[in-house]
Amino acid sequence: MLRGFKEFILRGNILDLAVAVAIGTAFLALVAAFTNSFINPLLAAAGGADNIGLGFYVRDGNAETFVDIGAFITAVITFLITAAVVYLAVVVPMTNALERRARGQDPEPEAVPEDVLLLREIRDQLAAGPDKGQSTASAD
Repeated sequence: MLRGFKEFILRGNILDLAVAVAIGTAFLALVAAFTNSFINPLLAAAGGADNIGLGFYVRDGNAETFVDIGAFITAVITFLITAAVVYLAVVVPMTNALERRARGQDPEPEAVPEDVLLLREIRDQLAAGPDKGQSTASAD
Protein backbone atom coordinates (compact mmCIF):
# COMPACT_ATOMS: atom_id res chain seq x y z
CA MET A 1 0.00 0.00 0.00
CA LEU A 2 2.82 2.44 0.81
CA ARG A 3 4.60 1.58 -2.43
CA GLY A 4 1.47 2.44 -4.41
CA PHE A 5 1.15 5.72 -2.53
CA LYS A 6 4.80 6.53 -3.24
CA GLU A 7 4.31 5.85 -6.96
CA PHE A 8 1.20 8.04 -6.92
CA ILE A 9 3.02 10.92 -5.23
CA LEU A 10 6.11 10.69 -7.44
CA ARG A 11 4.13 10.51 -10.67
CA GLY A 12 4.90 13.51 -12.89
CA ASN A 13 1.32 14.74 -12.99
CA ILE A 14 1.14 15.13 -9.21
CA LEU A 15 4.36 17.13 -9.07
CA ASP A 16 3.15 19.36 -11.91
CA LEU A 17 -0.11 19.87 -10.06
CA ALA A 18 1.70 20.84 -6.86
CA VAL A 19 3.79 23.41 -8.74
CA ALA A 20 0.67 24.75 -10.46
CA VAL A 21 -1.14 25.16 -7.13
CA ALA A 22 1.83 27.02 -5.64
CA ILE A 23 2.14 29.34 -8.63
CA GLY A 24 -1.64 29.81 -8.76
CA THR A 25 -1.73 30.80 -5.09
CA ALA A 26 1.03 33.35 -5.60
CA PHE A 27 -0.71 34.72 -8.69
CA LEU A 28 -4.01 34.98 -6.83
CA ALA A 29 -2.27 37.06 -4.16
CA LEU A 30 -0.93 39.33 -6.90
CA VAL A 31 -4.37 39.78 -8.46
CA ALA A 32 -5.93 40.38 -5.03
CA ALA A 33 -3.35 43.08 -4.32
CA PHE A 34 -4.12 44.69 -7.69
CA THR A 35 -7.87 44.72 -7.09
CA ASN A 36 -7.50 45.93 -3.50
CA SER A 37 -5.10 48.71 -4.53
CA PHE A 38 -6.77 49.91 -7.72
CA ILE A 39 -10.27 48.51 -8.23
CA ASN A 40 -11.59 48.85 -4.66
CA PRO A 41 -10.76 52.58 -4.37
CA LEU A 42 -12.48 53.23 -7.70
CA LEU A 43 -15.57 51.31 -6.60
CA ALA A 44 -15.59 53.08 -3.23
CA ALA A 45 -15.43 56.43 -5.01
CA ALA A 46 -18.43 55.38 -7.13
CA GLY A 47 -20.42 54.89 -3.92
CA GLY A 48 -20.28 58.59 -3.12
CA ALA A 49 -18.47 60.78 -0.63
CA ASP A 50 -20.67 59.90 2.34
CA ASN A 51 -20.68 56.11 1.92
CA ILE A 52 -18.02 53.60 2.88
CA GLY A 53 -18.16 52.00 -0.54
CA LEU A 54 -20.40 50.86 -3.32
CA GLY A 55 -23.36 49.34 -1.51
CA PHE A 56 -26.22 50.14 0.78
CA TYR A 57 -27.51 49.57 4.30
CA VAL A 58 -30.55 47.38 4.81
CA ARG A 59 -31.04 49.15 8.17
CA ASP A 60 -29.58 52.60 8.61
CA GLY A 61 -27.05 52.91 11.39
CA ASN A 62 -26.37 49.16 11.64
CA ALA A 63 -22.99 48.31 10.10
CA GLU A 64 -23.85 44.60 10.11
CA THR A 65 -26.54 45.17 7.45
CA PHE A 66 -24.26 46.80 4.85
CA VAL A 67 -24.60 45.04 1.48
CA ASP A 68 -21.18 45.51 -0.12
CA ILE A 69 -21.73 45.41 -3.86
CA GLY A 70 -18.19 46.68 -4.40
CA ALA A 71 -16.71 43.57 -2.77
CA PHE A 72 -18.74 41.35 -5.08
CA ILE A 73 -17.66 43.31 -8.16
CA THR A 74 -14.06 43.08 -6.93
CA ALA A 75 -14.38 39.29 -6.60
CA VAL A 76 -15.79 39.04 -10.14
CA ILE A 77 -12.95 41.18 -11.53
CA THR A 78 -10.38 39.08 -9.62
CA PHE A 79 -11.89 35.91 -11.06
CA LEU A 80 -11.95 37.26 -14.61
CA ILE A 81 -8.33 38.46 -14.45
CA THR A 82 -7.19 35.14 -12.97
CA ALA A 83 -9.12 33.11 -15.56
CA ALA A 84 -7.80 35.22 -18.43
CA VAL A 85 -4.18 34.90 -17.33
CA VAL A 86 -4.50 31.15 -16.73
CA TYR A 87 -6.06 30.76 -20.17
CA LEU A 88 -3.42 32.86 -21.91
CA ALA A 89 -0.43 31.57 -19.93
CA VAL A 90 -1.33 27.88 -19.60
CA VAL A 91 -4.16 26.70 -21.86
CA VAL A 92 -3.14 28.39 -25.12
CA PRO A 93 0.56 27.38 -24.98
CA MET A 94 -0.33 23.83 -23.92
CA THR A 95 -2.85 23.48 -26.75
CA ASN A 96 -0.30 24.78 -29.25
CA ALA A 97 2.36 22.40 -27.93
CA LEU A 98 0.02 19.41 -28.16
CA GLU A 99 -0.94 20.36 -31.72
CA ARG A 100 2.73 20.68 -32.73
CA ARG A 101 3.50 17.33 -31.13
CA ALA A 102 0.58 15.71 -32.94
CA ARG A 103 1.70 17.16 -36.29
CA GLY A 104 5.28 15.99 -35.71
CA GLN A 105 4.39 12.37 -35.09
CA ASP A 106 3.76 9.92 -37.86
CA PRO A 107 0.31 8.45 -37.60
CA GLU A 108 0.34 4.81 -36.64
CA PRO A 109 -0.44 2.53 -39.57
CA GLU A 110 -3.83 0.95 -39.34
CA ALA A 111 -3.90 -2.74 -38.52
CA VAL A 112 -4.59 -4.83 -41.59
CA PRO A 113 -7.63 -7.07 -41.14
CA GLU A 114 -6.98 -10.81 -41.07
CA ASP A 115 -9.07 -11.51 -44.17
CA VAL A 116 -6.97 -9.06 -46.20
CA LEU A 117 -3.80 -10.76 -44.96
CA LEU A 118 -5.17 -14.14 -46.04
CA LEU A 119 -6.15 -12.80 -49.46
CA ARG A 120 -2.66 -11.35 -49.93
CA GLU A 121 -1.12 -14.70 -49.01
CA ILE A 122 -3.34 -16.48 -51.53
CA ARG A 123 -2.44 -13.92 -54.18
CA ASP A 124 1.27 -14.34 -53.52
CA GLN A 125 0.98 -18.13 -53.70
CA LEU A 126 -0.93 -17.96 -56.98
CA ALA A 127 1.65 -15.57 -58.43
CA ALA A 128 4.49 -17.93 -57.42
CA GLY A 129 3.00 -20.77 -59.48
CA PRO A 130 1.51 -24.14 -58.59
CA ASP A 131 4.81 -25.90 -57.76
CA LYS A 132 6.53 -23.12 -55.82
CA GLY A 133 3.75 -21.65 -53.74
CA GLN A 134 2.06 -24.79 -52.45
CA SER A 135 3.19 -27.83 -50.59
CA THR A 136 1.86 -30.91 -52.26
CA ALA A 137 0.60 -33.81 -50.24
CA SER A 138 1.27 -37.27 -51.56
CA ALA A 139 -1.82 -39.20 -52.49
CA ASP A 140 -0.58 -42.73 -51.71
